[in-house]
Amino acid sequence: MAGQLASGDIMARIGGLGFVTAVLLAGTATGALAQSATPGSTTVLDAVVVDGTRWSDTVQRARERLAAIPGGVAAIGGEEPAVRAVPTLSEALALVPGVVVQRFFGGNDQPRVQIRGSGLQQNPVERGILVLRDGLPINRADGSYIVGLANPGQASLIEVYRGYTANRLGASVLGGAINFASPVEAGTSVSAGGGSFGAAEVSARTGFDSDRFAGSFSIDSSRRDGFRRHNGSRRTSVGGTIEAEISDSVTTRAFIGYTDLGFDVSGPLTLSALNADPTQISLGPPTSLGPNVERDRPRREATQFLIGSRTSIVLDDHLFDIGLGYTYTEDMFRFPVSSGVRRTEGGDLTGLLRYAYQPDADALLPLFETTAQYSIGSAERTYNINRAGADGPAFSRNDLDAKTLSLTAGLNVPVGDAVTLSPSLSYTYATRGNDDLWGTATRPWLGFTPGGPVLSRIPAVDTSYDRSYSGWSPALAASWRPDESNLLFAAISRSFEPPTHDDLLGTMGGTPNSSATGFSTPDLDAQTATTVEIGWRGSYETWSVDAVAYYSWVDDELLSLRDSSGSLLAAVNADRTIHAGLELGVSGEIVQALTGRLAYTFQDFRFDDDPVRGDNRLAGAPRHVVHLALQYAVAEDWDIGAALQWVPAKTPVDNMNTLYADPYAVVDLKTEYRISEAFSLYGAVTNLFDKTYASSTLVLDQAGPGQAVYLPGDGRGFYAGIKARF
Repeated sequence: MAGQLASGDIMARIGGLGFVTAVLLAGTATGALAQSATPGSTTVLDAVVVDGTRWSDTVQRARERLAAIPGGVAAIGGEEPAVRAVPTLSEALALVPGVVVQRFFGGNDQPRVQIRGSGLQQNPVERGILVLRDGLPINRADGSYIVGLANPGQASLIEVYRGYTANRLGASVLGGAINFASPVEAGTSVSAGGGSFGAAEVSARTGFDSDRFAGSFSIDSSRRDGFRRHNGSRRTSVGGTIEAEISDSVTTRAFIGYTDLGFDVSGPLTLSALNADPTQISLGPPTSLGPNVERDRPRREATQFLIGSRTSIVLDDHLFDIGLGYTYTEDMFRFPVSSGVRRTEGGDLTGLLRYAYQPDADALLPLFETTAQYSIGSAERTYNINRAGADGPAFSRNDLDAKTLSLTAGLNVPVGDAVTLSPSLSYTYATRGNDDLWGTATRPWLGFTPGGPVLSRIPAVDTSYDRSYSGWSPALAASWRPDESNLLFAAISRSFEPPTHDDLLGTMGGTPNSSATGFSTPDLDAQTATTVEIGWRGSYETWSVDAVAYYSWVDDELLSLRDSSGSLLAAVNADRTIHAGLELGVSGEIVQALTGRLAYTFQDFRFDDDPVRGDNRLAGAPRHVVHLALQYAVAEDWDIGAALQWVPAKTPVDNMNTLYADPYAVVDLKTEYRISEAFSLYGAVTNLFDKTYASSTLVLDQAGPGQAVYLPGDGRGFYAGIKARF
């Protein structure tokens, strides 16, 4: 069996799941408190606290450390609990400036997430952001990740590092990193709810707290039938965390998790079809230039098992942070017939070593910090023809290998009482290998004709490759703190992003009515960029402001291409592009009992004198994204709120700028009533005015006339539920 062969190969390479599990659990005998991703910052909620040890910070202390970093950062969680029992990623990150989340199918599926345009045009499997749980990556070793596996509902704190600020975590990409810090709390909480479009969700968490040990275990599950036809989705996640204080200087955290994700891909519509009936699906040619969703039944199913440990050793002014994580991922994506049914199965092992030196116990950032992170992974990838929504003949089999080494060292040097200089240097070395295991001279090919399906054979070309990438990413930041409430900073940095296997290997030659004729294996360069940014983070009375402006000169930007049915092809390197933007967050008390939060993101991403595209805008990037939330305390136990999501300008669908998505504005309402200390009720109305709009689009190089590219947002929905805490 393909999966068994992949599994055996992986275990042979990295020692087997049993060995990895034993090593990780053995780590609990020597070490780490609930840690954020930043060296020296620990994130705990009523968990194990080591008396007299400054590293065992509260969530507030972790926030303060994060806010001291001279660059684009944000912390979410705690100040505004999620209304829903199982919040989606787009709901959790809506009020983070600089993070743009474009919903695809409305549930826990595959929204397009991008920061500063990194990975903007790649979906379904994303790159451009390092995604972590408790400081260890859920990305595969080649940098790719499945966005639907990220679960904000199981995090007490979400840390967002934009741009070069993520270098300290082992990321040197243009976008940055997002860390989901798991809670360890005593007590039990249960939430359940449901509503429109067949939505139903439940979550439960329980934990214990003793003198030297603490633990937390959680489960959540959500499902929905969907707003559109062929739009069902489901996700179930289970996990647990154990923390232990081994000695006065050694603490440890071990965690384990499993996620099962599945969703239908209802696909894009033409503009006329969107306006006529956004719940319908594309039927392909001749009805529309797009996929035949009715026939091909595109769908994705993925599971991921994760186990990891973080150990901290504090010796006077020195902190050592040792991490080890392992993920095993099975991913089936049934694309339309043009690409086929792709299966990827394999494991990834990550080792992490961080060191921080902090002679000043009151300083928020260490004087010196360094990180070494090494990831290795292997997977088997197979392709079958999509024959009317079922597996047809196999037409490809590949063994994919990846290794990525990231090294970073940086200083935070005080210059007087108010100024800090923060130089750093990062190095990345990556390899991407592909062994073509097909082994025959021809591949099967399927075409749907008016007379029925026709199966034949076409020549096969070897797709093997062996690529390596290396690059340095220096950075220099300066910050000025005129008082305890304000921080001004400026930085210049380099970024380096090697391509993933999804960039390097893609089907080609397919149409909405025929399968692929071969594969593209472009010889890509790594994407690099030079970025300058300035910012201000401050507060006055009840108001706080976080503003960052940046300008990036990008070389060899990795751009993804799609075929006429919307299926992902391999990538290309653009020559030169420009990414400029503004990230603005404002929050505070407007009047007594009424608070407001604003997240505004401006993006001007363009080609720079491209011989074909000139200075066109990059497709898929909304120029303005506005999120505004208001919350009013009607009474001590009753809150009501309203939220606005507004994209006020049209967004290009293709890089040639021939087709655009229209502006839109969507208003949501929510309320929560606390019956007692233990119970509360919540309710929400989404898309209050039942706006018909495209929440996202395909991203193309050149759109064809009447092509199906628009992904409808949900219509008006009603939701309610109950929460209990004991």
